[in-house]
Amino acid sequence: MSSHNIESVSTGSEAVDEILKKPLFRDINADDTAADATEIESACMSCFRSGVTRLLLTKIPFFKEIVLMSFKCGYCGFENNEVQSASEIQKRGIRIALNVQTRTDLNRRVVRSDYTCVQIPEVELEIPAQTQKGEITTVEGIIDRTIRGLNQDQEKRKVEHSDAAAAIDAFIERLQALKEMKTSFTLILEDISGNSFIENPDAPAADRNCKTVQFMRSDEENHLLGIYDKTDVAGGDIEQTCKREDNHLLKPLDDGAWTYEDLHGEVLQFRTLCPECRSACETNMKLTNIPHFKEVVIMATVCDVCGCKTNEVKSGGGIEEKGVRFEVTIATKEDLTRDVLKSETCSLRIPELDCEVGPSALGGRFTTVEGILLAMKDQLENGDLMFHDSSDETTKERLQKFLRKFNDVISLKTEVSLILDDPAGNSFVQSLLDNDEPDDKLKIVKYERNYDQNEELGLNDIKTENYETP
Repeated sequence: MSSHNIESVSTGSEAVDEILKKPLFRDINADDTAADATEIESACMSCFRSGVTRLLLTKIPFFKEIVLMSFKCGYCGFENNEVQSASEIQKRGIRIALNVQTRTDLNRRVVRSDYTCVQIPEVELEIPAQTQKGEITTVEGIIDRTIRGLNQDQEKRKVEHSDAAAAIDAFIERLQALKEMKTSFTLILEDISGNSFIENPDAPAADRNCKTVQFMRSDEENHLLGIYDKTDVAGGDIEQTCKREDNHLLKPLDDGAWTYEDLHGEVLQFRTLCPECRSACETNMKLTNIPHFKEVVIMATVCDVCGCKTNEVKSGGGIEEKGVRFEVTIATKEDLTRDVLKSETCSLRIPELDCEVGPSALGGRFTTVEGILLAMKDQLENGDLMFHDSSDETTKERLQKFLRKFNDVISLKTEVSLILDDPAGNSFVQSLLDNDEPDDKLKIVKYERNYDQNEELGLNDIKTENYETP
């Protein structure tokens, strides 16, 4: 092989390595002139000859990962541009109910996916899921788009179907009344993918007019999202299915092949995707015991492409009989060093700052009080759910003022209380006393869950007695 060929091979290998080091989904950046677009040959839907489709995987704030697609036919000139969401489907669906009372509420920005069902009960309006593409809009924008859709072909309809046209005109007047805020109303977003969001104009303070509830999807909703379990795919006896080892990634272990003690001493690895850039990486998982508490599963992921590091903790046991609420007074350095296990169902609150963080915002993690505070601060500064607008000076100043107060808490200039509320009872805060009794700066309250909390945990539909019978 000549030296020229060797140099070409070396250059090609370096180019491949350079591509592999880049995140799969990259942020849109005006300085990035070398955006990598994938070109594939595809059929033109107009003349059915071959054209070229270009695919670009990128990230847009609030819409997360998307795929930009551009097709052009060199024969007939037909062009088609599409945007599809590539964001991860959340573990649960989400239902957001906003009580719209003022014009400020009309200007709230809304992110909704293709799978979002929009409802306004006061006017009996319902926009079913998958009838409109996902978009970033406002509450008023949703009403405007509905009015424009109803006005289409209205003149023709008045001639051919006068009664239907009159009913539509009356409905449009009701929608116009909502735009003019002649009456308050409720906007409901129900998204089975869990990727919808309504802006909180008072952030980081709690939203008084908006209620968010997560729910477990039904089998039909999972199938609509393309999620199937093993029984759905096999469509037969699980025991017989497991015997077909060549058709399934997960295979049953023989009795005694993997003991409980082996599991405690082993660090397991499995392939996954980076939560930031969606590149392939590995997650390490280990089952461990927290003294005086219970078993937990600790998972850590490190992405070699973008450098993202995440850690997550899941309870190794079931849901406790009662919920638990911890109240920690933060006044000294010792208070910041307390060990904290926050489960996925635990919410956080700092009453003195009027700050509240939902259970799914930070996920499950094993850290310290200081680590929890730093994670909350990072979520507020860099999280995608905060709308940063360079022209909105009021919002910027309010956020900066809040962050200054938060820094005073971390530097112990201000004494506050941190409240951890876990309906599942799977969270834990370390006591500074040797006998594990709560010290004078730690309050622990166990309480009975209400119906809504049991519903969110899926306990209302669980049959614990005589479950063998249908």
